[in-house]
Amino acid sequence: MNREDFEILNQEEKLIYFDNSATTLKPKQVVDSVVDYYTKYTANAHRGDYDNSLKVDMEYEGVRDKVQKLLHNRSRKEIVFTSGATASLNMIVFGFMKYQLKEGDEVLLTKAEHASNILPWVTLAKEIGIIIRYIPLENHLVTVENVEKMITPNTKVISIAHVTNVLGDERPITEIGELCSKNEIYFVVDGSQSVPHMTVDVEKQNIDFLAFSAHKMLGPTGVGVLYGKEELLERLEPTSLGGGMNASFDSEGEIEYKALPSRLEAGTPNIAGVIGLGSAIDYLLSIGFDRIHDHELELKKYAVEALEKIPNIILYNKELENGMIAFNIDGVFSQDTAVYLNHYHICVRAGNHCAKILKEDLQVKNTCRISFYLYNTKEEIDELIRVLKNSEDIFKVVL
Repeated sequence: MNREDFEILNQEEKLIYFDNSATTLKPKQVVDSVVDYYTKYTANAHRGDYDNSLKVDMEYEGVRDKVQKLLHNRSRKEIVFTSGATASLNMIVFGFMKYQLKEGDEVLLTKAEHASNILPWVTLAKEIGIIIRYIPLENHLVTVENVEKMITPNTKVISIAHVTNVLGDERPITEIGELCSKNEIYFVVDGSQSVPHMTVDVEKQNIDFLAFSAHKMLGPTGVGVLYGKEELLERLEPTSLGGGMNASFDSEGEIEYKALPSRLEAGTPNIAGVIGLGSAIDYLLSIGFDRIHDHELELKKYAVEALEKIPNIILYNKELENGMIAFNIDGVFSQDTAVYLNHYHICVRAGNHCAKILKEDLQVKNTCRISFYLYNTKEEIDELIRVLKNSEDIFKVVL
């Protein structure tokens, strides 16, 4: 689908890219929009009274409207640009939760979360004495029933991924959001693996805070989004102070912050990155998330059926409806498998995928992960299968 837009896929040396959960390739339209900023109207944002700067302001702020359309939220004030989902989650924890929670308050996570949605909470627990509890996984999945069983009068936050980055399981976000609303619990969602692949509606799903990155959805690296309900963002203390976020300050230490969202975007932003994100959103919406999702499901079904015919392949999530496959070659370290596949220009991810405590539930420390996106094809899967069928030669290649 649309492979002609991705120059990296049309080079003489054929590349098969199956590492889309880590980062995606960039279409010509996104690259061109970034290059245009750097070559045709470079200027800072929100700081100039000349034509180029005013154009930058228009382009930059226009992306905020595109993100609002993407997330279906109430106000453009609720969209804050950050350096990525990691920065967004850290802002939520250290700019908001640090001042709302107290010793003994409980935060519910799962052992399948990315490091960015565990480590800030672990640090906050050390700082102020909150208690982290892990929602039990049922066949590696989150169920509404298990979430409900974990809620106590001390539960103040549930913070989970919409879609996980190892097994790719989609959580029942809408139902969990309803539980949070009913019990006055803050609901934080890591949308890094969902926003690029499906329709997200933060209002219908009762999401209080959402984080995601541009680079996982065809956009540039180093830019992301923090969504928060306006009334909550108003209480979020800036974690970065400097130019652009203050209305005034004086030598006596009096500081007046600007209104949302500027008060949470200190310093010169990643202007080119934000503009590139806007182009990526346009590109994805022009194709349609339903079409993308159906394509990923078709590829996974095709791949699983073929992989199951290879005797030494172990599949960990074949039954889940998503575009990810976690697998190992029996008796082979996952990184050796990745190095072997790289010899044939096939790119997969190997390791724990930044979900280092999932092994306690999965009983496997490292896996290889195939993750599909809109530009992948069945022909690429056929080549993967051919190479894996010959994996008895793996150590001749690796060593």
